[in-house]
Amino acid sequence: MIGEVETMDKIKMTTPLVEMDGDEMTRVLWAWIKEKLILPFVDLKTEYYDLGLLHRNETRDQVTIDAANATKRLGVAVKCATITPNRQRMEEYPQLTEMWKSPNGTIRAILDGTAFRAPIVLPMIHPVVKNWEAPITIARHAYGDMYKAVDMVTEEPGTATLTFKGESGAEKTLTVQTVSGPAVWQGQHNTEKSIRAFARSCFQYAINQRQDLWFSTKDTISKVYDGEFKRIFEEEYETTYKVEFERLGLTYFYTLIDDAVARVIRSRGGFIWALKNYDGDVMSDMVATAFGSLAMMTSVLVSPDGTMEFEASHGTVTRHYYKYLKGEKTSTNPIATIFAWSGALRKRGELDGNQELAAFADKLEKATIDTIEGGKMTKDLALMTTLPNPTVLNSRDFILAIREKLEAML
Repeated sequence: MIGEVETMDKIKMTTPLVEMDGDEMTRVLWAWIKEKLILPFVDLKTEYYDLGLLHRNETRDQVTIDAANATKRLGVAVKCATITPNRQRMEEYPQLTEMWKSPNGTIRAILDGTAFRAPIVLPMIHPVVKNWEAPITIARHAYGDMYKAVDMVTEEPGTATLTFKGESGAEKTLTVQTVSGPAVWQGQHNTEKSIRAFARSCFQYAINQRQDLWFSTKDTISKVYDGEFKRIFEEEYETTYKVEFERLGLTYFYTLIDDAVARVIRSRGGFIWALKNYDGDVMSDMVATAFGSLAMMTSVLVSPDGTMEFEASHGTVTRHYYKYLKGEKTSTNPIATIFAWSGALRKRGELDGNQELAAFADKLEKATIDTIEGGKMTKDLALMTTLPNPTVLNSRDFILAIREKLEAML
């Protein structure tokens, strides 16, 4: 029975992991997951950072930088979903002093990692794309492009130029455009170092997973910018990874992103699809939804030095949060957030040689899946499952149902 487990010896941790709290409904789920699924069984050690929007505002976003640097130091982090404010959010939160940038973008820039996103596949939930048989992992470049861009609005006719001033004193200037009236502008960048780290992470991950690697951009239009991505990937493959790919019977190929989308839809799945930052942002949501639910998409940010940050791919579930504030019970799916915690605990256990902690992470995931296979699930899954007469639970009761399965295993 729930409660008896309190008398058990908890699993010890020798090294803390970084815990980044978040916003809205996912913050509520975060607390419930810790309370019911982790703290009763694990003597949890974390360095806690509150990345909730108001605390980021209070610290002028220094807390996000501190959390990212702590992740570099400790090697493992788990992150709750957070708000990236837009104009609507600025009205909703009038105490905000600035439209703060995406905390994920800040963290990715500091860690210079690649985000690997993969759906959690269940046998009783069939993908919308009928021929998909195996998960498709999205490898998203986690630095630069529009996420580190500068932009502005102008109101009069004029000309915009792009100028680079080298340390040597040399300058290069391009005319962006001459306009006859109001216009909007954006300047974005990437670095050769980050693109090369992205390529290496993708090739190494493909080798580790024994999966083919696809890469796509739009270099026919963005001949220089996207062309550099294509060139670096080809160079890394030919000079470093080709022999190992061929030995393992793996394939690497490049194609334009529009062709890649068509190929993905026709495919059976079971490969890694590498994409630039924005493309990966969009396509990971498409893949997650087509496999079942955005709440069933895991994400792990992997740095070149092996540092990992685990999180759910979805947002803060604002609509459910406002229902929760009214005292209403919601059937918000917590699975991706649970798997973020299990992924971080497993990695911490592996790094510390703590087999008991790693085994607990495996059992937490199995308890979650077994609960669903037993017919108990949140509303989003009940609408898609092939199981007859599923029991629809609210978020807290679903977590408690997982707790019962987990107790039985332990």
